Amino acid sequence: MNAQIFPFHGGVHPPEMKDLSNRSPIVAMPIPARLSIPLQQSIGNIAQPLVSVGERVLKGQMLAAANGNISAAVHAPTSGQVIALDAQAVAHPSGLTQSCLTLASDGLDEWIAREKFDWRAAMQRGDAKAIREYVQNMGVVGQGGAVFPSHLKLISREPLDTLIINGAECEPYITCDDRLMRERAIEIVAGIAIVRQLLNAKQVLIGIEDNKPEAIEALRTALMGCGFSAQVVVVPTLYPSGGAKQLIKLLTNIEVPSGVRSTDLGVQCFNVATIYSIYAALEHAEPVISRVVTLTGNVEKPCNVEALIGTPIDDLLKFAGLKSPSDCIYGGPMMGFTLPSTQVGLTKAGNCIIAMDAANFPEKPREMPCIRCGECAVACPQELQPMDLYWFARSKNFGKAQERNLFDCIECGACAYVCPSSIQLVDYYRFAKSEIWDAERAKKSADTARERHEFKQFREEREKEEKAARLAARAAGQSVSARAAPKPPVGEVAATEASVAPIADGDDKAAKIRAAMARAAAAKGETPASSAAAPAIDADKAAKIKAAMAAAAAKKAAANTPAAHNPTDVAGAGLPQDTVAKPAIDEEKAAKIRAAMAAAAAKKAAKVAGETAPVVEPVIAGVENPVEAVVEKPAMDEEKAAKIRAAMAAAAAKKAAKAAQSDKDAQ
Repeated sequence: MNAQIFPFHGGVHPPEMKDLSNRSPIVAMPIPARLSIPLQQSIGNIAQPLVSVGERVLKGQMLAAANGNISAAVHAPTSGQVIALDAQAVAHPSGLTQSCLTLASDGLDEWIAREKFDWRAAMQRGDAKAIREYVQNMGVVGQGGAVFPSHLKLISREPLDTLIINGAECEPYITCDDRLMRERAIEIVAGIAIVRQLLNAKQVLIGIEDNKPEAIEALRTALMGCGFSAQVVVVPTLYPSGGAKQLIKLLTNIEVPSGVRSTDLGVQCFNVATIYSIYAALEHAEPVISRVVTLTGNVEKPCNVEALIGTPIDDLLKFAGLKSPSDCIYGGPMMGFTLPSTQVGLTKAGNCIIAMDAANFPEKPREMPCIRCGECAVACPQELQPMDLYWFARSKNFGKAQERNLFDCIECGACAYVCPSSIQLVDYYRFAKSEIWDAERAKKSADTARERHEFKQFREEREKEEKAARLAARAAGQSVSARAAPKPPVGEVAATEASVAPIADGDDKAAKIRAAMARAAAAKGETPASSAAAPAIDADKAAKIKAAMAAAAAKKAAANTPAAHNPTDVAGAGLPQDTVAKPAIDEEKAAKIRAAMAAAAAKKAAKVAGETAPVVEPVIAGVENPVEAVVEKPAMDEEKAAKIRAAMAAAAAKKAAKAAQSDKDAQ
């Protein structure tokens, strides 16, 4: 008993042309010498290559890994060597190049070691994520034409009400799904059982158009004794009944609104070829490396072949017996596009290749102005207003086109099929969609660049603030350390002063120098030389400095006073004896110096007494020992000599203090 059918709006019924290729069974396409394998085999991101040029690969080996969630892996269709990894022309209406991998087959068709994934055990432990990742890594995508990554559809937060299997295959010329259902019905039913269990679906409905009686019978037979409830529903032949939303409406009377996913309404839809690929992946560990494709049109042997992904279209047409060189349509005549070249490789979306002939594909008439007849709106299965979308797309008013639900258009081509003005409406819609996508990508890129710039500015400001905070903290720490440093006791300051070899104790300048040194040491928080905690100068060194300072002072004083030449007077003055015992210069030089000093003293004395300069000469010349003459006639008075000695002592003290500070800094 057939289920109730709920018709959808619009639709057309073009000539079917299916009998050209549905009469012969599926045949295996010979392995081509070279395969051109596009790395983008889904609507998502381009897969990331895992192999390099010159590497030998085996059949089923992963060539490129999925890049992100919306992506699918790509595998080697046969064994051979990678000879190129570059940009090549692909099966796309734009004719632009994409990243492709060229594989030179070795004819061995050698499989990689395969390990079956236990999806049932994963189901028992509730690891649905592992199953989805495995399906993604096996490269399973929707093979009804959309190539949507299938692992994303194997997600159901709650039990699914209805699982719909799409076997309608409504577009003219295409018969690959028909032959697949006839010949591999058991495998398809096994795949349905897997997906049903993964989604926990309550019921299964298989929709097939009434122009495929053999497929309907084959599936009904395979469902007998399958262990679950499933029903084959025969739907009327009307294009585009194979659209997901249209088939859901036909079988369940559920209309999926704009912007709503069918799973939110408890319904999920899979193509029969996709179901077969899921079965092969989970039960036999076979990735998607081939597909059944219809070869029809201007060929001698229209048929369905199982061809390896990446097989050149030219090889397929030669296998079918191309009658004469002609353009080819990739896909069906309603939703397909003319191939830019027959050298491109077959993709997972390639369900049909039509060699065009003049009888069935005459030259398109010249496009005429829109007459606002409204036939396109009558035929539109999405209940849109195609004529308004056309005007907005043509005038590049993309905002208005979006307001009129441009993206609800499934590009079925029904509007263009019925247009009396021969306007290629779908081309305008595709143009508008591509422009909007480009604008959104540019906006996203600009937003990302702006966010990066703003974050850079934020980071630079933050670094400046952190640097300022560090400098402030360091300055505050130094200030606190200076204030918190204990001042040395009075006794230690006195000891510091005493360590600077007091010379001429009665001299005020020397005392001031020593006091200044003590204050500077206290301000720096340093401990004087006598402190046991951190001595500025150790005792031995201080003694040596004092001795050196005293010796220097004694020498300078001896050079300017007669008493300096008398050891007794020196000792009586309280100066060290070794200052006389070890003179800094030899006796001859000292005699000359003393003679010069005596002459200068005599000259000055004569000047003071009113005598003339010649008086000095006989005194010096006639004296046998010039030193005695100097002693008898002192060169300077006592007051001036005292001042000189005081200045020398002050200079010596200053020099000793500087030397002590240098030693302390070195420590």
